Amino acid sequence: MHDVLDPDSDRGRVYRYLVGHPRESAGRLAARSGLGEAVVRAVLKELAAEEFVVETDPQAGEACSGEASWEALPPVQVVEALLQRDAALQAALRRTGSELEQLYRFARKDAGHYGALEVVEDSARVLAISRQLQQSARHQLRVIDVPPYSGSPGHYLEQEVLQRERMAAGVVYRTIYHGSAFDDPVAGPNMARMIEAGEQARTLDDPPLKLAIGDGELAVVTLAADARPGVVSLLIRPSSLFRALSNVFESLWRLAVPVSAAGIGTQIDARDRQILTLMASGATDDAIARRLGLGRRTVVRRVSALLAGLGATTRFQAGVQAARRGWL
Repeated sequence: MHDVLDPDSDRGRVYRYLVGHPRESAGRLAARSGLGEAVVRAVLKELAAEEFVVETDPQAGEACSGEASWEALPPVQVVEALLQRDAALQAALRRTGSELEQLYRFARKDAGHYGALEVVEDSARVLAISRQLQQSARHQLRVIDVPPYSGSPGHYLEQEVLQRERMAAGVVYRTIYHGSAFDDPVAGPNMARMIEAGEQARTLDDPPLKLAIGDGELAVVTLAADARPGVVSLLIRPSSLFRALSNVFESLWRLAVPVSAAGIGTQIDARDRQILTLMASGATDDAIARRLGLGRRTVVRRVSALLAGLGATTRFQAGVQAARRGWL
């Protein structure tokens, strides 16, 4: 979010240019900033959603005939909005931490009782609860998937069948994967197939817990058993603790990087690796073209293809994804 003030980021470059050049069209912004027009339009859409820029009447400025123009909101207003959001996020994280501390303590007290919490230790029932959670969901299932990936190949194949059935019934799956999932011989291919089937997926280097949330009715936290092999599941029903876990997921979802099926398990050639490296360093399309001796149109085309293949909307996200896959 703060990259809107970073002159080396795509978002920062677009916002900064609009600060000095009011009422510009996306086409003129692309031409003058050195970014591809598709990238500029995506960035403008993001900035407008966050209320950092606004679309204006094309007749009010110097935009091309019939094309909308854009105006930056005052930097002081943007900075104040960022500070307010930071404060709200910090307050939410403190509340979440307090709720998780309660969960931690209740899960470790023999005599403790919390009406919204049930501890399940039987491994067969843990798997049954996972299936029940998915079968009962009507709108969405939110998942944080972290190692160890202890399920057998057969378990993953059964899970794929169930997930495809539920997605066909209209249930949206949103999953945050641990960064190591790409390299796991079982979880990695499963992730790729599910994304290709329509799962919304993102990755985070080290998510803090294994979690599944079905609609607004049940959350399941899976932990390693302390005194024996295997896992323990904590079932949390609607409560302040449930809301805290939901907030944890949404906060991590905003921080995670989108993953596309097109980019999983693929390799890139030396030229695209050079382009990605220069992109990650903040080079513009024009600078990349000069450095590599390529035409600007070629660079713009390859940058757009790399962004799409990596499931990224910004160059920063593309750099993170490429680094995670060992391309840089």
